[in-house]
Amino acid sequence: AALAGVAPFNRDSGAMRGQAHIAGGRLSVRCALYMASLSAIRANPPIRDFYQRLRDQGKPGKLAIVAAMRKLITTANAVIANDAPWKGKSD
Repeated sequence: AALAGVAPFNRDSGAMRGQAHIAGGRLSVRCALYMASLSAIRANPPIRDFYQRLRDQGKPGKLAIVAAMRKLITTANAVIANDAPWKGKSD
């Protein structure tokens, strides 16, 4: 997620706590993940539920979208690492 630029990094110094920000990563990967996450929020029930849960907690929309981006990239990484097709939750 850090290589794609969607992993949050804290801006802390000593006793001061800052906010977490995302930075870096390849622009083309971030743009593709952004569009994929918008599509997944509309069409993928697990991602939609995750996004809605964050919004219900009062998180800003952009933060929830970036969290969905991170979830997509970590899911894709797990699928590739396990060399197995993705399986959603079974009822």
